[in-house]
Amino acid sequence: MEATLEKLDAKLTKASKTALYDATSWRSEDAPPVVKKIHKKAEKPDPLRGLFSMTLNGKPAVVEYEADKELKDTEQIPLQEQGGIEAFLEREVLPHASDAWYQADSIKIGYEVSFTRYFYKPQPMRSLEEIRADILALEQETEGLLNEITGEVAK
Repeated sequence: MEATLEKLDAKLTKASKTALYDATSWRSEDAPPVVKKIHKKAEKPDPLRGLFSMTLNGKPAVVEYEADKELKDTEQIPLQEQGGIEAFLEREVLPHASDAWYQADSIKIGYEVSFTRYFYKPQPMRSLEEIRADILALEQETEGLLNEITGEVAK
């Protein structure tokens, strides 16, 4: 695609290229991961944060892969999690998705307040006899109402 665009002397924005790639490609389970970025600095591989070791042109390198949009997910991790995000991932996520990682810049710290849990006061349920009495009272109120509406004479 890049060569064709160059021959036509056409330029596309990154968003347009992404939309074009998404429209003309499909996901393959056998495909190798797509390298998003090659880290030039002497960073150490950290698979939990998405930094993997790889050999490029015969030299060891640290790369970051493009995340598969179909496999992205979010987790709500308790604020007081022992061991932090890494411990949670190792215990809850990695046994099910061994190649999972998280992006440190996507972390949002907050607190969720369950209003139902803290403020809801459940009302005691009515007995079956009370419900039955209400239904019978409604039936007596509405008796003949349908005939009145339709103009039929009650038998």
